[in-house]
Amino acid sequence: MFEACAPRGRRRLALRRAAVAGSTLAAAAALLVPAAHAAPADDIRINEVVTTGSVDDSIELYNKGAATVDISGWILKDDNASSKFTVPAGTTLAPGAVRAFDVDAAFGLGSSDKARLYLPNGSTLVDSHTWTSHSAPSWSRCPDGTGAFGKAALTLGAPNNCGSGGGTNPVAWPGGSSVATADGTDVFGEDLSGLYQEGAVLWGAQNTGKLWRLVRDGSGGWRPDTANGWTSGKTLRYPGGSGSPDSEAVTLTEAGAAGGAYVATERNGDASGTSRLSVLRYDVATGTGGSLTAAKEWNLTAGLPAVGSNLGFEAITRIPDAALVAAGFKDESTGAAYDPGRYGAHTGGVFFLGLEGTGTVYGFVLQDSGAATRVATIGSGMAGVMELQWEPQAARLWVLCDDTCGGQHRTMKIGTAGTFGIAAVLNRPTGMADLNNEGFALAGADECVAGTKPVYWADDSNTGGHALRRGTIAC
Repeated sequence: MFEACAPRGRRRLALRRAAVAGSTLAAAAALLVPAAHAAPADDIRINEVVTTGSVDDSIELYNKGAATVDISGWILKDDNASSKFTVPAGTTLAPGAVRAFDVDAAFGLGSSDKARLYLPNGSTLVDSHTWTSHSAPSWSRCPDGTGAFGKAALTLGAPNNCGSGGGTNPVAWPGGSSVATADGTDVFGEDLSGLYQEGAVLWGAQNTGKLWRLVRDGSGGWRPDTANGWTSGKTLRYPGGSGSPDSEAVTLTEAGAAGGAYVATERNGDASGTSRLSVLRYDVATGTGGSLTAAKEWNLTAGLPAVGSNLGFEAITRIPDAALVAAGFKDESTGAAYDPGRYGAHTGGVFFLGLEGTGTVYGFVLQDSGAATRVATIGSGMAGVMELQWEPQAARLWVLCDDTCGGQHRTMKIGTAGTFGIAAVLNRPTGMADLNNEGFALAGADECVAGTKPVYWADDSNTGGHALRRGTIAC
């Protein structure tokens, strides 16, 4: 993210504190699902309601039954009989699935109001919830679909947060307590965000529409590569060569740089007031120029919560199909075990993206054809997701929050139900101040020495003139 006014760290913190609630889901085309089966209307329940905040009012539905339900044409209303939001055609809910709808264009949800769900005839009431004060930030059922409503953290499109921290208490950082700077003074300035280590290369995404290729500096840190036009980083463009992608995170596949760099972006800097939640692929293995034009864009905006333009994609990582299949990963779009074969050519993995405004992680299969299918929705339990990293040696997904959450890290693993759950909640190293860290990268197993390996953080605020810091973690 980039603005011309306040420093980035304070600006985001102010935005997020102002956004005590938020996010709606334009979900009509978000998932590819099989044909629906007949099921009682009683299985569909209002599950979460958001009435105030920095984004539009929304109502989430949940299927507590055992069969997929076609909810096309069902109607949502507030306390006014003339209000009407119609669920788009082709919308289904698999067992245990949730779907949230942006109702703001049809009606507003007040501080003393109700949300009501009707069958397509508009007269058969299926479910309702009434409240006498605004959500703070969310009215949520706990447990999902069956419990009573209460004030809870915002989790639209993901399981409701019915505890204080996923049921896991924070523990000490599992590595060294000391942290050192890992770059020269004022090399990058502000806005350095996502990181990804590829052996002897560290890739960095900068919010000002720039990608860096960093090499080792000989003293445990990193410096810009001076070859092939990388000295000052390369400016990023959308397909066709236009625009200024707000580049927040970067990842690669097993093919490394030869397979292209995948960059998560939240908006076009030339139209900074409008969300554009996209993944862009760049050829970073050839060329000597100072700019890169995306070979492909997957624009995922329509199937995700309508967050503020400065609260969009902040994180990206990719998990290989083989790892997901071996762990029994469940595809939420089918309700069955993940089958890579049904998606055709798609780089052999699933891309997981963190949405800052909701603190939710979404998994997408990005097909070579340009199609995209959402196969996972994961509540992180944190106010925002600023970085994601898949650590293959431990088969765990790292989720990082910045100074909004005190620099907390979480690890997640696939459980017996085939979905990701919190494995551990980790405090930052005691030797690192509460920085505006938006990037995090782990070295590979080949760098383990005496049971530990390096890890790196990117401080978006360039505190003390340094954007990169180095620590250690147990192998």
